[in-house]
Order: sequence, then C-alpha cells, then structure tokens
Amino acid sequence: MEQQQPKTLWQVVKGYFNVMPDKEDEADTVSQISSGVTFHGANLWVLIFAIFIASLGLNVNSTAVIIGAMLISPLMGPIIGMGLAVGISDLELLKRSAKNYLVATVISVLTATVYFLLTPLNEAQSELLARTSPTLYDVLIALCGGAAGILALSTKGKGNVIPGVAIATALMPPLCTAGYGLAMGKASFFFGAFYLFFINTVFISLATYLGVRMMHFRRKQFVNAERLKVVNRYILGVVVLTMLPAGYMTVGIIGKSVTENNIRKFVKNECSFPGTQIISQSTNEKSKTLNLVAVGKSISSQQISRARTMMGEYQLDDYRLNIIQGSQSDSILLSQALASANTTTEASKQKMVEQSARIQELEKRLEGYELYASLGAEIGKETRTVWPGVTAVSVSRVADWKTDTTKASHYVMAVVSTQRVLSASERARMQSWLKERTHADSLRLIVTR
Repeated sequence: MEQQQPKTLWQVVKGYFNVMPDKEDEADTVSQISSGVTFHGANLWVLIFAIFIASLGLNVNSTAVIIGAMLISPLMGPIIGMGLAVGISDLELLKRSAKNYLVATVISVLTATVYFLLTPLNEAQSELLARTSPTLYDVLIALCGGAAGILALSTKGKGNVIPGVAIATALMPPLCTAGYGLAMGKASFFFGAFYLFFINTVFISLATYLGVRMMHFRRKQFVNAERLKVVNRYILGVVVLTMLPAGYMTVGIIGKSVTENNIRKFVKNECSFPGTQIISQSTNEKSKTLNLVAVGKSISSQQISRARTMMGEYQLDDYRLNIIQGSQSDSILLSQALASANTTTEASKQKMVEQSARIQELEKRLEGYELYASLGAEIGKETRTVWPGVTAVSVSRVADWKTDTTKASHYVMAVVSTQRVLSASERARMQSWLKERTHADSLRLIVTR
C-alpha cells in the first residue's frame, strides 16, 4: 500500500480557504441570478414600496427604517446579473441586466422625487446628507459586499449573507437622496448621491465578475472573442473612471481628518491654561483661521503669543489663532446655541437672550469687586509712602440700600489703619487722593488706630 505524502503548510492553509468544495451547481446559480434580473409585476411594486420606505426613513432620520427598506429592495438583482454576464461572457444576459438596471434606477429616482415633492418635511437630515459625498471607502465597501454576495449565491451555505450585503452597500438611500436633490433643485445632492449609487453598482458588478472567474464558471462558447475583448476594455475604463473622483475626494477627506487631529492635539497640549476652559473650536478655511472660544480666567497676550509660536509643531503654520474670550465668548456661545436650536420656540430663544444679557451684567459686577480687591494691595504701598503712619489699607465696593429695597446706590469704602490720629485736613486730603486713585464717583473713608 502506497504511503500518503504529508501535506505542506501551504496546502493546509489553501484547503481552509478553498471554496470550490462548497460550490453550488453552476447552472442553478446562473438560473437563480438570471431570474432576479427582470423588473416587472410584483418585483417592480416591491421596488417602489422600498423606495417610499427608504425616503420616509431619510425624511425622519430613522436608521432602522432605512435598513428595513434595504432589506426588501430587489435592486441587487440586475447589478449582480451584469457582473455574472461579463464573467461567463453572456452578452444577452448583460443586455437584459443593463436594461432592467436602467429601468429600476429611473423608476426609483422618480418615485423618490414624487415623494419629496409631496412631503411637507423637506429638511435635509444627517442620514440624507451622509449620502452626498462618496469616497474611496465606499469603493472598498462595494467590492467587499459584492464579493460576499457572489460567494453566497454560488455556494451551498448561503445563510443571511445577501441581506447583509444589501445593508452594507446601501443601494437604496443614494437613489432616494438623488430624488431629494431633484425635488429640491439641489444639483450637488443629486450628482453626489447618484455618483455613490454608481460606485456601488460598478464595484459590486466588478466583485461579482472576479468571483465568477476565480470559481471557474464556464464561459459561453459561441461568443465572439474580439467582441469580448472590447467589452472587457470598456469595463476596465468604467472602473478606472469611477475610481478617480472617489480617490480625489478621499485624499481631501484624509487631509481634513489629519488637520482636525492636529488641531485637537494643539488645543489639548498648548491651549490648556489654569482656570480656563476651551469649550468650542472651529476653523475658517477661507481665511485660514482657527477660532477657539474660552471661558473662565482670561488668557494673557503672552500665553496667546506662545501658543501661536507652537502652531508650526502641529503642521498648522498656515492657520491664524484667534481666541475669543470674556463677554465676546458669551455672544459667540449664544449665537451657536440659537443656531443649533432648530425646534426651540421664540419664547425660549428670547429667554436665552435675556439670560445671556443677565450673565454679562453679573460678570461686569464681579470684575468690579475683583478690581477693588487687587487695587487695595497696590494702594496700600502708595498710601504708606505718602502717609508713613499708615499700617493697612482696605478698599471695597459697597451697596447702600437705604429705605428703597428695590434700588441700591454704590460707593467705594476705604478703611485705613494708622499709628496716630490724623488731622481733619489730612483726612480730607487722603479721602480726595483715594477717590482719584480708585476712579470712584463717591468714596467714604474710615480711619482706625
């Protein structure tokens, strides 16, 4: 008996990843995909209802509703059909798939356009806006999704792969967003969303084609070889032309992400000051300005200058640092709050304005009290120079309510401790000097020993 040779490591690994033993009968796979290509009758109505559901989901910003629409959508049929047709050189199937793909696309966009023309809710929500800027990442998602789809259709253990592919590649939402762009007259929405749908189409079909070839599906024998070469060249051209804009957008997005990351590091490391908090940051790309809104203790000009000199360390040389603080920051925060409060009533907005005004008034009062607290230490040294017998000076702002409990008069009170009794003329001269020194409208002097 002949001894069996031990398998090499490569053979063992290859055995784990080999899909050929699980391959379904080719004729059954081709028949199944071909039957899902045509759009008429029930299939067409399912597509229309799926578009309506997806449009509603985008309208109310509901991710769950959008996922439900993608699960019942039959749009994957002609897209996989085109990839299979090219893979097995079936030009008749390719024509039928392409025709039904165009029919499905036109009907989907028209259905979404009609919905967004009729609905009273026409605000662009985040789920809708997410479908207007395709990138190279969408190319990768479509490739992986298409590969998973053809593997599931061609093998015995299909499981729930096809519904997962429908969700991951998200064919329905871009068509609904394109319809929204037509209904609202927003060309950027229409072209951005339609381009995302086209990316998904091209690369799902490409992944299907590659999967069919890797699983060695038999080509049709009667195909003209020269014609097949022409078709393959067209396919390659479409793939390259589709990738170029997506690649350009991706480079821009990556560059923006790097800049935002550098800004976060810069703010965290160089704009962390004791008693101060940076609560908002934004950039103006036109003027190349980095705006920071700070609350708390004021940041000195020396600290700001030092932070500006460090911007080069974070590749932010072309940005100008602008720190907004004090009452100016309150105005910025108020405007941001009002801008973000889309559903806030007019009464609530008015209340926010009044509260902001009250906060600014209280901050001014607090600054006045803090001013006299620090001023007392300065005046104490000067007073001892003019009047050597003075041992201590205290200056504060005082409110006098008198008999009216609704209004108070304010004046500055100075308490001076001396080693000897001051004459009336010395007291009068000291009071006049302290009034001028503190810039007070009214000052009361108390002299103690």
